[in-house]
Amino acid sequence: MTRVDARALLKQRVVAVINISSGGCDATSADRIRTVMDAAGLSQAKIVVVTADEAAAALDQAIAQAEVLVLLGGDGTIMTAAGKCGPASVPMIPLPGGTVNMLPKALYGRIGWEQALADTLADPQVRAVSGGKVGRRPFYCVAILGAPALWADAREAMRHGDLTQAVTRSMTAIRRSGSEPLTYQFGDSLAGCAEAVAVICPLVSQVLTQDELSLEAVALDPETAAEAFRLAFHAMFDDWRHDPSVKRVKVKTVKVTGHGRLPVILDGETIRIGRTVSITFQPAAFDAIVPVDRT
Repeated sequence: MTRVDARALLKQRVVAVINISSGGCDATSADRIRTVMDAAGLSQAKIVVVTADEAAAALDQAIAQAEVLVLLGGDGTIMTAAGKCGPASVPMIPLPGGTVNMLPKALYGRIGWEQALADTLADPQVRAVSGGKVGRRPFYCVAILGAPALWADAREAMRHGDLTQAVTRSMTAIRRSGSEPLTYQFGDSLAGCAEAVAVICPLVSQVLTQDELSLEAVALDPETAAEAFRLAFHAMFDDWRHDPSVKRVKVKTVKVTGHGRLPVILDGETIRIGRTVSITFQPAAFDAIVPVDRT
């Protein structure tokens, strides 16, 4: 993408969309975001408060009108917005307003959304963000395919205090772990079978540089029941990408086939897709505005 002056863009039409159904913000967030905007000299910014049912239409309208989109919402809303902003060439400031907040944390660190916005507006720059696509669905941090993805369902139930659902979903994940291996093809360099596959984008990878034009593909293939349990534990509570049983390569394409509809996590959002999944690298998925001193 062409290098753009972030300060000049912010002096033009800025629209902020707040999804109050996302769990990490509420009706008071509009006043708080206005305070930050005013302090940064952006009193011209328009602020729109929506619920989940209204979010898609509000995003379409905002992107059609804005030079910059500021979004406070959950992972699903942020992924939808990024997928729309890229083709429209509208830079975005995605703020953490949900529970996982994977993309905002990757861009701004583990800070609250008000601080992230204030830091960005104080010293902004436009940064091109690469990513991947699972079919037509984009992701910008990580895609997890296979049984360990089911542990996200258990974790989500635990967050909502539903112990019965957490136990039920945990048992489902345990039963499926090791019983339905995936076959994978990582570009032309590596193929085989694995319990799970992770595809990691440059934004969060520890082996790819930010400008590297590839994805990091990881095959998780535990050989013992103890390793399988350890993988499940890491998938639910820790960064299991560092598990010693993984195989890693740098690729632009990934193909994964399962025995049924694959459970998948895309940047914190759990979905089900077909039996065979193709993943491709997207070198310039969308532009984010971030603080200069955080890159």
